[in-house]
Amino acid sequence: MQQFHSLVWDLVRRIPLGRVATYGQIARMLPPPPGVEIEAYRAFGARWVGGAMANSPDNVPWQRVINAQGRISERPGAERQRALLEQEGVAFVKDKVDLKKFGWKGLGDDGEAAQPPLL
Repeated sequence: MQQFHSLVWDLVRRIPLGRVATYGQIARMLPPPPGVEIEAYRAFGARWVGGAMANSPDNVPWQRVINAQGRISERPGAERQRALLEQEGVAFVKDKVDLKKFGWKGLGDDGEAAQPPLL
């Protein structure tokens, strides 16, 4: 799982300042961990990305990964995550981020070479 976590962290480091991505979006952009069936990965990939983010090193902009509804998942650190995103210019309407406005489209956004989702 460490190799998968490293892939997650490398991808999350590419999310630009002031943009967000969802756990599921990150999962779809990465291959399943070795030995994991594609069906299981489709079902649980977002949770595995969440596990990687919960254990991310300090140099990973963890605050830029939110849930599919455009919200910060309720947990310790949620207030800090919102404050960090607001410092980057991400606006919240009530408790929700407009994913169309602030969502990162993935590789290919901001001039990077495009890469289609893997799933």
